[in-house]
Amino acid sequence: MAAPHRPTARRIALGHELRELRKQAGLSLEDATRGMPFSDTKLQRVETGLQDLRSAGDLRKLLTRYGVTDDEEVSRLVETQREASSQEWWTPRVTSMYPGMPRFLGIESSAQEIRAYHPILVLGLLQTEAYARTRHEIAKSIDETTTEFIEDSVRIRAKRKEALTRTESPLRLWAILYEAALRHMVGDADLMCEQYEEIARLSALDNVTVQVLPQGMRGYLFEHDFSILLLGGKLPTTVKVDTAYRNVSVSDRPREVGRFSRLFEALSRSALPPEETPLFLQRLAREITA
Repeated sequence: MAAPHRPTARRIALGHELRELRKQAGLSLEDATRGMPFSDTKLQRVETGLQDLRSAGDLRKLLTRYGVTDDEEVSRLVETQREASSQEWWTPRVTSMYPGMPRFLGIESSAQEIRAYHPILVLGLLQTEAYARTRHEIAKSIDETTTEFIEDSVRIRAKRKEALTRTESPLRLWAILYEAALRHMVGDADLMCEQYEEIARLSALDNVTVQVLPQGMRGYLFEHDFSILLLGGKLPTTVKVDTAYRNVSVSDRPREVGRFSRLFEALSRSALPPEETPLFLQRLAREITA
């Protein structure tokens, strides 16, 4: 399996391969790490892409235990490990991020498709810089953040958004926005109208689908935002959920992925068709400027 080009994606890909090789060898985590210079807990974190197995020597020992002796295969995995240890573009700003955010950014940058639901605010990948900055300014005294944090957050969000409009393999996005998220005033009417125009502009792209979930709907309503990240190939689909404590929870457990996939499908069925989104946004713009 060819590892994706991003360091985090390579780490996830390598971990996934090591987990499969361990299972093929019929070994538990405890068996695999017996006599090794690292614990079963560390190996579990390596297999889920949370941590690097930095030593090439340790990796070679592990592969030997798994019965992998082909020189070409071993060299490929060692090279993947080396590239997985390199830094991502946001690494210098990690100290200003919420817990769990660096891992999510790595997975997001590796995703081929994202399906996201936001009930309170406009999804970050759809936000204008003015919307993002104003939202952070409003929360500054509550979250006890700094001006530097705000500027870093806005720059990171703008950089992430470039994935939607890049020339080669643009990110596919399917977003469901609850009507309340669009009606919540962040800044003044001009700022909100600019935000509506940006959503309409992006939703016109072939790789972007935006649906609005009306407040009068009678189907299932979920109160928290979440994203389903499809990485493609043999890499595991991953779910990200924000918590009330500003932490970011990320999981690739099949049960969680299945639950949120069903939830997204239910919300999509209750939402307006994508072709109605521009008209809906135009109506909102007329209301707030009347």
